[in-house]
Amino acid sequence: MVRGILQEALLGMEQNFTTIQEQLKRRDSHINKTGFLQFPGQDPETKSNDKEFVVTSENGVVAADHEKCSEIGAEVLGRLGGTAVDAAVAVAFCLGVMNPSSSGIGGGALMVVGSSSGSVATAYDMRETAPLAASQDMFENREAERVVGPLSIAVPGEIAGLYKAWETHGRVQWKLLVEPSIKLARDGFEVGSHLAFAISKNEDMIKNDIGLKRVFTNGDKFLKKGDICYNPKLAETLEVVAEKGMKAFYEEDVAEKLVNDVREAGGIMTMEDLRSYEVKVTDAMVVDDVMGYKIQGMWPPACGTTGFAMVMNVLERYKKVTDTDETFGLHRLIEVMKHMLAARMDLGDPAFVKGTSNIVENLLSKSYAERIQKKISDYTTFPPEYYLNKYNQLEDQGTTHFCVVDKDRNAVSMTTTLNYAFGSGFMSPTTGVILNGQMEDFAIPTLNSPSSLPPAPANFIAPKKRALSSMMPLIITKDKELVGVIGASGGPYIFPAVIQVFLNHFIFKMSPLEAVQSPRVYPKLKPNEVWYEDMKVYNGDHIKLKEETQEFLKMRRHKLVVTTVGGIVQFVVQNRVHDSKTVLTAVSDLRKDGKPAAAKC
Repeated sequence: MVRGILQEALLGMEQNFTTIQEQLKRRDSHINKTGFLQFPGQDPETKSNDKEFVVTSENGVVAADHEKCSEIGAEVLGRLGGTAVDAAVAVAFCLGVMNPSSSGIGGGALMVVGSSSGSVATAYDMRETAPLAASQDMFENREAERVVGPLSIAVPGEIAGLYKAWETHGRVQWKLLVEPSIKLARDGFEVGSHLAFAISKNEDMIKNDIGLKRVFTNGDKFLKKGDICYNPKLAETLEVVAEKGMKAFYEEDVAEKLVNDVREAGGIMTMEDLRSYEVKVTDAMVVDDVMGYKIQGMWPPACGTTGFAMVMNVLERYKKVTDTDETFGLHRLIEVMKHMLAARMDLGDPAFVKGTSNIVENLLSKSYAERIQKKISDYTTFPPEYYLNKYNQLEDQGTTHFCVVDKDRNAVSMTTTLNYAFGSGFMSPTTGVILNGQMEDFAIPTLNSPSSLPPAPANFIAPKKRALSSMMPLIITKDKELVGVIGASGGPYIFPAVIQVFLNHFIFKMSPLEAVQSPRVYPKLKPNEVWYEDMKVYNGDHIKLKEETQEFLKMRRHKLVVTTVGGIVQFVVQNRVHDSKTVLTAVSDLRKDGKPAAAKC
């Protein structure tokens, strides 16, 4: 009965929009008919003439969101002759030191490793897991403790995953890959724009934690851009990890210190949690023929690959529309992403959620894409209920992403996370390690109210379970040859950012730099809004969606909300110059203060 009432209401709603649709058809009759997609006005208001955000090379590239870390990775590729995985290890450790609000060895990550042989990529799931003492009702009447504090800490996985990947794909001695980060933590590094911003926005958290306060303040003053930051305890920890590998972090010296610090603060992580942690190593999730390309990424509980392919399957159907149909690509993209945001909440850790593979198969089916396309109107948007929004949305945060391609064309796409800025807000005082706050990514059964949607059961807490994630590290090939490596940071901003950059470059044929620079939109379901970029970024550029594009969307009943934050994309493209030569182009997003680097051989 409820379903019937809802269907009648939605039918009446569509009938009420008939007059508006007819008006819009007449108003937009002058728009060119391309038979596919078009994003009207998707250009920056101002573009930088500075090319520091893009590099080209035949010998290997790194695109990370800190210039120094890109340079360290490029040094591994060049002078040390390392593989893409060698460089990824060095970059990941560096980012944990220099951008510690977003990533670090106290968190987790997802890594996709592509081979120059053209074989299926390998997926390394090194995400944090719920401690053995965790339960789905553990945050009842203490919901705030799932976001910050010792109870929000899940079992870290980053070092285990890096070491596992290095054992298989590495060529350079492990110790050499960690040493640059030891030096930065011990001797100090200059605080960059992003870290300075994170410190300024989290002063109360920092001053209330002994470890954070010791590292990110100087006397009574918080560190600012240009100040020198030291973390000698972290340097000592990294020295042990460099000598002993992952065993130090999960079984011996560092493990014991971490557990003691966490438990003294009131956390539940144990030595058994660390000893029993396992990296999930599988063939990557492969989706063939995504607008003519093959994508390789992560399986659930990461929902990025599934969501990306689902959106593209629907958009691709617009190549088959009749000549009388006009294309409104940006509006259509927003509508498809809203359907995807609702659908992804059925996904969860397949080790705990039965039927996950069937859900993925359904979401990627051509029949599902056809059903979704039929629900999209070119002339209006709809209330959240129209998209069958059953559960509260995932709002994960605090990530960083980087891409690496070596001279042999092995590739790495890796996204790392602590969740919110500075993770749990707890730095282990004896190790200098900032611990993640990843328990917040799980759904909480008791966190339910009449004014919100219910939590998603597939994402309830269970011991050793991995939480649902928006992360989307991808490797893109065509005709068995690498053409792109892409991913983003920014939690809920990751989906729309990666999708729009992919379309900008591979479909609309923008240059890699222009594809990343162009302004973006970020659909939401609850509240039912479209956030659009209007921001001044670190290098002084102003990124803004054009006024006429805003008007175009408003006429389709989208509620527009300006945002000054967005997804941060790292992007590498390979182009074939002639039969025996290819060139790599790497771009770092100017929305953050990263820059790419090229290997010098």
